Amino acid sequence: MLTVQVKASAQAPAKTWTLSCDPAGGDHPKAQQACATLAKAKDPFKPTPTDQMCTKIYGGPEIATVKGTWHDKPVDAKFTRADGCELHRWTQVAPLLGDVPKVR
Repeated sequence: MLTVQVKASAQAPAKTWTLSCDPAGGDHPKAQQACATLAKAKDPFKPTPTDQMCTKIYGGPEIATVKGTWHDKPVDAKFTRADGCELHRWTQVAPLLGDVPKVR
């Protein structure tokens, strides 16, 4: 079971939902697609290595956190769109994080 929280920016209110897989469930709006994406990913919650070079492409202020358990392992992951590496991580699990929220 995972809890996903997505914010348009650090100060914005969060959209929060739950997701379980096998079978897909919870209140996630695209549970089947999110579970399929996670099943295909090698290590969907692995952070970007601190020594990895990343392009300075800013994708926006959005922030997402995912907490819970995946394959019997604890998950406490943060996703941003701050640079090219983080944009890639976000894109790899995009169905899990849902549509990029609009900043108001």
